[in-house]
Amino acid sequence: MKKELNGRELAGFVKERQAKAVRGLRQQWKVQPKLAIIRTNPDPVVDSYMRIKQGYGEDIEVDVDVHTIDQSEALERIEKLNNDASVHGIIVQIPLPDPSQTDEILNAVSAAKDVDGLSEHSLFDAPTPMAINWLLVGYDIALQGKEVLIVGHGRLVGRPLEKLWQKSGLSPKIVDKNTQGIMKVLQAADVIVSATGVPGLITGEMVSPDAVIVDAGVATDSNGLVGDVAQDVRELPNITITPEKGGVGPLTVSALFENVITAARNSVAD
Repeated sequence: MKKELNGRELAGFVKERQAKAVRGLRQQWKVQPKLAIIRTNPDPVVDSYMRIKQGYGEDIEVDVDVHTIDQSEALERIEKLNNDASVHGIIVQIPLPDPSQTDEILNAVSAAKDVDGLSEHSLFDAPTPMAINWLLVGYDIALQGKEVLIVGHGRLVGRPLEKLWQKSGLSPKIVDKNTQGIMKVLQAADVIVSATGVPGLITGEMVSPDAVIVDAGVATDSNGLVGDVAQDVRELPNITITPEKGGVGPLTVSALFENVITAARNSVAD
């Protein structure tokens, strides 16, 4: 029987817990958690995600400040925010107008405030891999002893997810556009996480009919935001899969704010 991995439902429970945690920080420690977002590249899709973060912060009473600046000002602004004790988390919206500076700018964020987990020295796991783990755990999907596959090896999902799972003792396989015999590898997988941003990349013939599939890909086409998985995969009768909307996304936002709350809590302990 087909099963849906609904991240929106799980995110509701997480949000309730987080709102209580924020109240506790304010009442017990007089700490008001704050996230700073650095925005250098106005883009409708990126801005929609930013508004979601602002709304979520408002719901759990975490302050979210947006700094819209030129990329040339980013390093100076990050240094200022690193030294601002009232700011607990800093994220840089990517892609940047000049991507060649991405590593330099991301690595400038303090390890203790890098709540996106994208720098080389961050103390935090990246939110999307965290969300994927929460989703699988929330639906009692065990990974030990399974053939686990990551499709795509990008900065935001594939690479940090591989790292996270390796820390847990798993040995996921990684495939990308250069992998030979990709069809056989996909068909042999028990659990597939796809994060390539290529619409409809994975079709029904490519996967085991009873596989677990987490579609973490995001792209745009004439239908708006779409994932990596083609519609015929969703029609397989025994598939376990994230919905077209409300799968990984809501939990990714929850995971980001989990890191912000943890950073705020750590600031009290320091």
